[in-house]
Amino acid sequence: MVKSMMAHYDQSVHKMLPVWSHYGNENWCMIGYHAVPVLVDTYIKGNLDMDPAKLLEAMVITATYTKYDGLGYYMIMGYVPEDKNGSSVSKTLEYAYDDWCIAEFAKKIGNQAVYEQFKARSENYRNVFDPAIGYMRPKLSDGKWKPEFNTLSTHDQGFIEGNAWNYSLYVPHQVDRMVQMMGGSKLFIRHLDSLFTMKLDDSFFAQTEDITRDGLIGNYVHGNEPGHHIPYLYNWAGAPQKTQERVRMIMETMYHDAPDGLCGNDDAGQMSAWYIFSALGFYPVCPGSDQYSIGSPLVKSATLKLENGKTLEIEAVNQSPENVHIEKVLVNGTAIKRNYLTHTEIVSGGKITFMMGN
Repeated sequence: MVKSMMAHYDQSVHKMLPVWSHYGNENWCMIGYHAVPVLVDTYIKGNLDMDPAKLLEAMVITATYTKYDGLGYYMIMGYVPEDKNGSSVSKTLEYAYDDWCIAEFAKKIGNQAVYEQFKARSENYRNVFDPAIGYMRPKLSDGKWKPEFNTLSTHDQGFIEGNAWNYSLYVPHQVDRMVQMMGGSKLFIRHLDSLFTMKLDDSFFAQTEDITRDGLIGNYVHGNEPGHHIPYLYNWAGAPQKTQERVRMIMETMYHDAPDGLCGNDDAGQMSAWYIFSALGFYPVCPGSDQYSIGSPLVKSATLKLENGKTLEIEAVNQSPENVHIEKVLVNGTAIKRNYLTHTEIVSGGKITFMMGN
């Protein structure tokens, strides 16, 4: 897949990595330059034997193509202005995450100049956060906030296929800083709780084709992918038990074994991939990092035959509908004292044991 993306870059008239390649042509569907995290994640995890200088060149040229989707404004102003380019907040947030991936890649291969450039860009999410209301919000080219702003609406509010409640939680590369920016752990936990329990009227998503009542839990939209990391964010606020409760509840209510067993558009497999990862007990909140955030395994046991020839066994001791909380995690018999597994721990094989309780 990565080699195909690089071939697209080599042959593209725009000299860009693909945004949405369709029959070998770019059709610009959706936002960001998300070929970048695919390249970076693949390389960081040791699965890519290609010239890293060439990969970095492709990423930097893509991320500096000023004619692309508000990127010129973003590079100059630190955000995409809503009066110049629509869905501006979503674009700013997605660009910032992609930029973090480029920075991480540059650091890994020793390019300090590119690292510093894109590390600075990766914090541009701060430029669309309004501390007065506690949400990400569209900003105009004069530096003022867009008036007549509704945090619940998905239409004409600076977001694509989402609202301010969901997209304000999209800083996967600096979740700890986002928690502090939103008032600290206690307020952040209260905010997440409200997201899952509030009532969202149909009128707020009536004009968004990929959001339906079937995929909603409160104002959390599991049926559309931009929020799939959100249930795991409690881990960064000192409340992993709430991540465990939410993740298990989503698996048990949003999926079932029937033709309509998915609560939304599978979008190339992401809806299903979320379930597979979560059922095994961990999830990649931030591709491009080597960490997988721990949730609540649904399997009682599973065996993964890894591509490197090794085998990983997963066991959830005392797993039941009542026992959704993790009391201890053992990696090859040794307890870990953190809310994540590393890629090395997974691909090295062996056994991961979740000790479950109520």
